[in-house]
Amino acid sequence: MTKKTAPAAAADLSATEVVGVTPEMMNLEVEKLTNLVNDLTARVSELETKLEAKAGPKSERAMTDDDARKILAFGDLEAASHKEAAEKLGLSYGQIYSCRKGFTFKEIHKEIEKKIEAEKSEA
Repeated sequence: MTKKTAPAAAADLSATEVVGVTPEMMNLEVEKLTNLVNDLTARVSELETKLEAKAGPKSERAMTDDDARKILAFGDLEAASHKEAAEKLGLSYGQIYSCRKGFTFKEIHKEIEKKIEAEKSEA
């Protein structure tokens, strides 16, 4: 009788004998993992859909100086919410927000500030 080394002895054993996992158990685990991946894929799709709906309309075009005048002081959409103004003008919420907060269209903001100052001095 020859004595086998540990690696040689392990080579004679099947995966079931070494690990203690049967092919049926492996199939069950694969099935569980497949179901988990499918469930997670469905959840990601659902969350992406909710996010798109919450984000508001996408921009259909670039914002112009005239658009900025409409949504700022003295404009016909001055009192409209960011989302409402974006929908009416075919712009994104972010474009309206950036303009109203003064991050974009700084020249239009200066123009409106001059109008406000002129009205104050006339009164």
